[in-house]
Amino acid sequence: MTDMTERNRSQNPDGDQDSPQLRKPARRGGGDPGNRGRTTIADGVVEKIAGLAARDVLGVHAMGSGLSRTFGAVRDRVPGGSKSATRGVKAEVGEVQTAIDLEIVVDYGVSIADVARAVRENVVAAVERMTGLEVVEVNIAVSDVKLPDEEDDEPEQPRIQ
Repeated sequence: MTDMTERNRSQNPDGDQDSPQLRKPARRGGGDPGNRGRTTIADGVVEKIAGLAARDVLGVHAMGSGLSRTFGAVRDRVPGGSKSATRGVKAEVGEVQTAIDLEIVVDYGVSIADVARAVRENVVAAVERMTGLEVVEVNIAVSDVKLPDEEDDEPEQPRIQ
């Protein structure tokens, strides 16, 4: 009959059976280190990305409703204040998907359908590239049209003060 300790020992080159068998070190964590753990992305992160991507489209004059733009213009004039990248943007973020609602003001004379399509394409591309989330929908509400003779609610700030 064989003892369990004898079965777990190996012979060394001298024929001695007293040395313990060498084991390979156990691999801890398993799998690719880049896949260990969980990444969560806040709604505000997606909102900023979407807001900046929407503003990049030619024909988008501003983001948000008239009231939010008015409050934003006041906030922007306060020392230390800055333009809100999330104005006019609302995002709902899940674990793998996101849905985005945008409120935009378009320039007079542009095709609203073309601007909306370009905004959707730009927002989806930017959000999916930067976050890895699937954008399931981008809803766009056009709240106003900027006429050529209207004054801006948000005057351009000089670069040097």
